[in-house]
Amino acid sequence: MIYFLSVIIILTIFRYMKKTSRRVFLDLLGKGTIAVTLLPYVVASCSDKEEKNMIKLEGIAPSEKDDLILIDGLSYELIISYGDPISDTDKFGFNNDFLCFVPFDNNPNEGILWSNHEYVDPLFIHGNTSEEKTLEEIKQEMYNIGGSLVHIKKEDEKWEVQYNSQYNRRLNGFTEISFNWDEQIEGSDKAIGTLGNCAGGYTPWGTVLTAEENYQDFYNNRSSAKEPFIEDSWLQWEKFYPNHLPEHYGWITEINPKTGEAQKHVALGRCAHECATVVSLPDERVVVYTGDDHKNECLYKFISSKPKSLKEGTLYVANTQEGKWEAIDIEQQPVLKEKFLNQTQALTYLRESSKLVGGTPLDRPEDIEIDPFNGNVLVTLTNNIPKENYFGSILKIEEEGGKHDALTFKSSVHLEGGVENGFACPDNMVFDRKGNLWFTSDISGKYTHGEEHYASFKNNGLFILIREGEQAGEVIQVASAPVDAELTGPWFSPDGETLFLSVQHPGETTKSLDQLTSNWPNGNGEVPKPSVVAIQGEFLKEIQG
Repeated sequence: MIYFLSVIIILTIFRYMKKTSRRVFLDLLGKGTIAVTLLPYVVASCSDKEEKNMIKLEGIAPSEKDDLILIDGLSYELIISYGDPISDTDKFGFNNDFLCFVPFDNNPNEGILWSNHEYVDPLFIHGNTSEEKTLEEIKQEMYNIGGSLVHIKKEDEKWEVQYNSQYNRRLNGFTEISFNWDEQIEGSDKAIGTLGNCAGGYTPWGTVLTAEENYQDFYNNRSSAKEPFIEDSWLQWEKFYPNHLPEHYGWITEINPKTGEAQKHVALGRCAHECATVVSLPDERVVVYTGDDHKNECLYKFISSKPKSLKEGTLYVANTQEGKWEAIDIEQQPVLKEKFLNQTQALTYLRESSKLVGGTPLDRPEDIEIDPFNGNVLVTLTNNIPKENYFGSILKIEEEGGKHDALTFKSSVHLEGGVENGFACPDNMVFDRKGNLWFTSDISGKYTHGEEHYASFKNNGLFILIREGEQAGEVIQVASAPVDAELTGPWFSPDGETLFLSVQHPGETTKSLDQLTSNWPNGNGEVPKPSVVAIQGEFLKEIQG
């Protein structure tokens, strides 16, 4: 009873605090960890120290400077940039996004860094921005997407690439990748290449998941099995590779970081996947959450029926209006059987399937993270400008009974974007060892230069939502990106002392190499380069101390 009354009192205080526009009550009272596998390291339990011992955070102001600006107590170093060699035969690709650090024997100072390479900008790849490209130029584009596996090591507080390591390798638009499925996908049991790789995830058995997002940009497309092809993709690769079918992309791809072996998982469905967040259940079955990053698209989860399987199981779509997970299963859903020939087709045209069974259209569901202290599922809904949702929000899913394989849930707004809270368009997220939520923003480059709704936010940033202490619930800006850039893929080393971060597409609004909008990271008028940085400093130790 005393505990219950305390909760009521605290809730009342928070309701009437003067700074409620900057604060959100985040289930801060729960201190116990949940029995699921979330990350490749153990999350430390929340501290019970008195608030007077908590550090007072002073965030940075929004900036328009062409630099990566960090809060006091943090500094960064470049680990690798576009075009840097990783071996005698391979180079780091373009537009690095999702990062995953896989340590050797849980060593926080050495391991393999996976980096997605989401898409290319022809201007910075080969300089030809016309509609008429050569085969050689297309090949350059195909090489620079996919992902990189890079062996890195920290010595004397500095992270360095281990050049020519046996673990250094590329996956790109030419890599043959098999489908983990018993039926062929559009006449083939393998795809040529992985592309559009945005966010991803990590499995309990030590592999990386990369999410193929905007597949429609690379080859021609069709929205359903009965629709004709849509002519001319953005990059128009189909002009040179007409046999590379769009149905071979838009999947979750699993990579063994030590060997580079890969497979595409049909059971998880095909859409513009933003991420693949894995939860391990006590019986070693897994649940995988993923979102379709497009306006008015859906949130999904796959529940395996066998331990450690990403093939055997059922895919569900969220009906947030009724709080139910609806099966994408042709045997359970007569409406799917009427529309599609088989389950393979229903999974291949997932967007159509999800609407037929009652999936709720959302405002661009992007990254998904599991709160390590209460098991809540957090989903970034970036924005939906046609619906005048300019700022986005973070959605909270509370599974029935706290079980991730439950088929019912409650949903609510966890955090609203907007001027009062100091951020817009939330994107990638990560929890630190104390349960603070770090997240990035994704304001499109075409809107960061004067669009009225986004003017006050200036360049994109990195933010932290404080979990405990007198600043609990406040959003603090920790970093500001270079001009036109987006900060993506935040990932902590096992000891929490390094935050790996991608600086993606600096200078993306550049129209000519003679008029660059950014010169980051090298300055001095040089062409901008997407890069991975390692952020370190006393701030990370104090905030997680």
